[in-house]
Amino acid sequence: MATFIKLYNENPNPKEIAKVVKILQAGGLVIYPTDTVYGLGCDLTKVKALEKIAQLKGVKLEKANFSLICNDLSHLSDYVKQIDSATFKILKRALPGPYTFILPGSTNLPKVFKKKKTVGIRIPDNNIIRTLVAELGNPIVSTSIRDEDDVLEYTTDPELIFEKWQNSVDVVIDGGYGDNEASTVID
Repeated sequence: MATFIKLYNENPNPKEIAKVVKILQAGGLVIYPTDTVYGLGCDLTKVKALEKIAQLKGVKLEKANFSLICNDLSHLSDYVKQIDSATFKILKRALPGPYTFILPGSTNLPKVFKKKKTVGIRIPDNNIIRTLVAELGNPIVSTSIRDEDDVLEYTTDPELIFEKWQNSVDVVIDGGYGDNEASTVID
């Protein structure tokens, strides 16, 4: 059964952040707020957790189109091939924000993503998830919890999210509401 944690975007509680980081490091799954809808994620380095997310989404891990949540642009070169300065300027202006940029993946991506030519990069305008990623020390692999047939409240109301997902994940973070729109994908 999942733990339900309340965090505030303006000032996420360091003790609660540390609890979630410990769960992620142990291969746990977390549902967290972004600047759009809530996301489902795990530590990029935990293959079993990646497999669980793929299973929950009903896709094969090798074919999944997950994004990487980063806390800033400083580690972009760890996961993305070198980009030109015009592209970097666009990223710098747009992020943090409600965008997923599809960029050429680097050879540093984990083994399960080696066959992928591109990778989605997100830096949400949300202190909770960016603080989690910074404390974890590497990106969180992310996907939206929104399904085609979901009622909107089940992807934006933390208590309803907890009710629906409590037996599938380890932590649900109540961080307020997103703006109910998925991120804009830029390829």
